[in-house]
Amino acid sequence: MKVDGGLGTQDIKKAASAAAANEAAGYDGLWTAETAHDPFLPLSVAAAATDRVELGTSIAVAFARNPMLLANTGWDLQYLSGGRFILGLGSQIKPHITKRFSMEWSKPAARMREMVSAVRAIWDCWLNGTKLDFRGDFYTHTLMTPFFTPPAGQLADVGPPKIYLAGVGELMTEVAGEVCDGFICHGFTTERYLREVTIPALERGRQKAGRTLDGFDIVGPSFVVTGSNEDEIEAAKAGTRQQIAFYGSTPSYKGVLDIHGWGELQGQLNRLSKEGKWVEMGDAIDDEILHTFAVVAEPEGIAPELSRRYGDVINRVSFYAPYASDPDRWQPVMAALKAV
Repeated sequence: MKVDGGLGTQDIKKAASAAAANEAAGYDGLWTAETAHDPFLPLSVAAAATDRVELGTSIAVAFARNPMLLANTGWDLQYLSGGRFILGLGSQIKPHITKRFSMEWSKPAARMREMVSAVRAIWDCWLNGTKLDFRGDFYTHTLMTPFFTPPAGQLADVGPPKIYLAGVGELMTEVAGEVCDGFICHGFTTERYLREVTIPALERGRQKAGRTLDGFDIVGPSFVVTGSNEDEIEAAKAGTRQQIAFYGSTPSYKGVLDIHGWGELQGQLNRLSKEGKWVEMGDAIDDEILHTFAVVAEPEGIAPELSRRYGDVINRVSFYAPYASDPDRWQPVMAALKAV
């Protein structure tokens, strides 16, 4: 099993040293997220500072961009990293797309399928000289001249980047199986939801494409609560409860709660979020919910439990720890997981 780490985007001046340190520590991949900063720029710095580790976005907001922009950025990062870049995309939710990015929102699953297909068509044009003639319901790309075409030789040896898609709902998950190379499970995923909803949806998507899940990457859920003493573990629990509550307040993610019979909790959390009662939201996440979403264990117990829950269905994992922790704590966990 591959073990990935995070590459923070808060201070791009630290991206190079952080990436080099994480590569030396043995991580297989490093991911950035699109929060307060651009997710791509730190990866360009990290690519020059590393030699082996894969570099990806988890996630870049797809609908804040268009296929041509994604194709350009993905091409350049693939070239710069020597074939180590993974374009990880996500849809975000409607309010962010329309109110934060001022972009269009409609039929997100169908739009995402078309966006990924358009990016691939552009790469095919650049790499193989295929005429660019992509005509869809949401995106149309029919003009490409030599002046705007990157040299095909840049990616001749490595090919275009892999594309992963993040999702929660069944329709978006099917799209990932149909047109992508991998799927990034949202942190707000449980073992039951993964097995009963996510995997079947991915299989349906692969069947549409005439393929199976063989060779398809699944990046697993990874809430982890741990610490070296009781105080650290309690602080980790508090931080994780609040993050679970934040995700649980999102209407689009209600299906995860529904499968466990906790659907009413979504409305409660949503009301509290609108009132700014963040502490109260965390308090609403009881021990049963916490242990369902997160692996709660001392460091030596993390790898066995992650392997028990997900070892037969995922092939790479990262640690989602929304609290302060000692980076060295994860070294034995990583070593144990890599042995799986």
